Amino acid sequence: MLCFLLILASSAGAQLRQTRRVLVINDLGTMSSPGFAEVDEAILNALQNSPYQIELYQESLQLTFFPEEASQRAFRESLIHKYLERKPDVIIAAGSASLQLIAESHHSFIQNTPVVFCAVLGKIPEELKSDLYITGVLGRLQPEETLKAALHLLPGTKHVVVVGGVGKFDEGWESAAKQAFQNYESKLEFTYLTNLTMPILLARLSHLPSNTIVYHTAISQDAAGSRFIDSAQSVPLVASASNAPVFVMDDVDLRAGTVGGALVNWADDGRVAGDMAVRVLNGERPEDIPIAMSNNAYMFDWRALTRWGLKESDLPPASIVLYRPRTAWEAYKWYIISGIAVMFAETLLILALLWQRKRRKESDIRLRESEERLCLAAQIGRMFAYSWDAATDVIERSGESTEILGVQKQEAATGAIVSAMVHPDDKERIEVAMATLSLDNPMLHITYRILRRDGAVAWLERNSRAYFDGNGKLKRVVGMVVDVTERERAKEALAEMTRKLIAAQEQERARIGRELHDDINQRLAMVAVGLERLQQHPSGGQSSVQELRQEVAGISNDVQALSHDLHASKLEYLGVIAGMKSWCKEFAERQRMRIDFKSEMSLMIPLEIGHTLFRVLQEALHNVIKHSGVKRVDLQLWGNSAEIHLLVTDLGRGFDVEGAFQGRGLGLWSMRERVRLVDGTISIESKPMSGVKIHVCVPLAAEHGSAVSVNS
Repeated sequence: MLCFLLILASSAGAQLRQTRRVLVINDLGTMSSPGFAEVDEAILNALQNSPYQIELYQESLQLTFFPEEASQRAFRESLIHKYLERKPDVIIAAGSASLQLIAESHHSFIQNTPVVFCAVLGKIPEELKSDLYITGVLGRLQPEETLKAALHLLPGTKHVVVVGGVGKFDEGWESAAKQAFQNYESKLEFTYLTNLTMPILLARLSHLPSNTIVYHTAISQDAAGSRFIDSAQSVPLVASASNAPVFVMDDVDLRAGTVGGALVNWADDGRVAGDMAVRVLNGERPEDIPIAMSNNAYMFDWRALTRWGLKESDLPPASIVLYRPRTAWEAYKWYIISGIAVMFAETLLILALLWQRKRRKESDIRLRESEERLCLAAQIGRMFAYSWDAATDVIERSGESTEILGVQKQEAATGAIVSAMVHPDDKERIEVAMATLSLDNPMLHITYRILRRDGAVAWLERNSRAYFDGNGKLKRVVGMVVDVTERERAKEALAEMTRKLIAAQEQERARIGRELHDDINQRLAMVAVGLERLQQHPSGGQSSVQELRQEVAGISNDVQALSHDLHASKLEYLGVIAGMKSWCKEFAERQRMRIDFKSEMSLMIPLEIGHTLFRVLQEALHNVIKHSGVKRVDLQLWGNSAEIHLLVTDLGRGFDVEGAFQGRGLGLWSMRERVRLVDGTISIESKPMSGVKIHVCVPLAAEHGSAVSVNS
């Protein structure tokens, strides 16, 4: 009865909580701005911590649709009239325009009401610095920090395109960007696309020059007067149209392919403002609560980083990377767990059937049918059942064991005979596992190797149960043995391939590092020395400047060539054949060699096939430089509507093809796998001191599988 009365009193107390009114005013409205929707939701969640019953009122200036001064004045007058008889206890202003509206209102009901603000850019209006009870969170836009991060990710950047709109809401964002970028105008070329119609803007963004980045401010209205929801409509349009990486200002714009940057977290600002409002409702004076600054963070989209070839290692410290794909375990862990559970259940079922088989061997027809099905499953799954009698050391096993163990069906089997087949390196593990079996630990699961009589090594997986008498003495062991040789070989092959992939990646990184350090870095150092001399002796004049300009141009060309090795952009812009010719010309000039490129193609080569042929060509030419000892290569490209052929020939040292495929390198493997993915064939003919001939044939409309022929 006492507990019931306490619960009843607590319930009555909850129902009799005092009411407090909170009025939230924002700039755009939750339907027009996902950002302000997040702010309002964060404020509402924070107000749940108040001990009072909250009457929450929400109003919006709707600046996207009603930016005119007359509309805002009418809104202010209607607001005063609407809440004159229901005076709020706290007003929360979300946005700079909402705070300005409160500052310009001289009505006593607003001036005497505590005000908490958030999502406000710039400074607090002068009218609010006296005679009002105010606190809140000031937003900090950080375009300069975003630009620094972008330049670190893309050090070759030369052009910065700033996009924005003509709406009243857009002005503050564009102004913040212009002010932040002033110190960089001598280093970079800035273009402000802030007074265009949306179709013209998107067309301009799709034809940007190389070495360009895009910085999006806000577009709530374009030059034609069309209205947009910035983060939900403008940002996706800009990101999809741009042929350069797009960086943004706040976290709600991190979507639809934008890269990210130093971003404002509006939801966090809303949470802080809501907590401040709760403190005011609890009796604290707003002027005693310090004004806070918004909590910015470096945030980036993994998908955009991957699309533009940007490295996570180049991101600022403590950066947050979103949308990274889940690992195989994260994606399929419940499938894996379920599969293991099913396998375990099946193992127990098989053990139970085997035990029944021994007790009712011939008398039960239904049991014989089950045994037949079990045998079929064992044959398909390469497994056999066994039972070992500890007293006699005799093993009874199903017929499937003959093929798996490599023994004759009529041969007797004992524990000693089977133990003799165990691989020497695994014997001790099995002996220890058998010694640990007990009444409390009767289950055994172990994987080990055996040496068959034909000399082959087989991997077996044993699942069994031990049975003991009342004194704890071992009587017998019953279980299943599965041939897992193919699985273990596949694991070994996968591990070897993974090792080779990692080694190849490290080799490529080392090559790029050497080129950057031994060539580019040294030449840049010489340029720096030249500039220092020119600074000390300006009378050197025009000739020194011209030499430095030529050297910088040469460095730029070499960096561009290195970039072309990593990403075949010319194939997309020039077409496959022209792109391959251009790259061969640049490669030959850099390596001081001769490449005779002959093409008899009049058809357009699909880009996927073009990329494959290009990567095979690259790998072949790099192998020529590293191994052949010659400075001339012949290339032929021909084909028809059915197939395309690429032939690469050199008269160098040659090599043992079979030995190369068995070696540590991945070059030939990568060529073969690339060709296989487009249903093509590759033939590699070579012998030591007899040159190399690589012939690739790719069908344009393949309906057959791929093949690889290797001739030595």
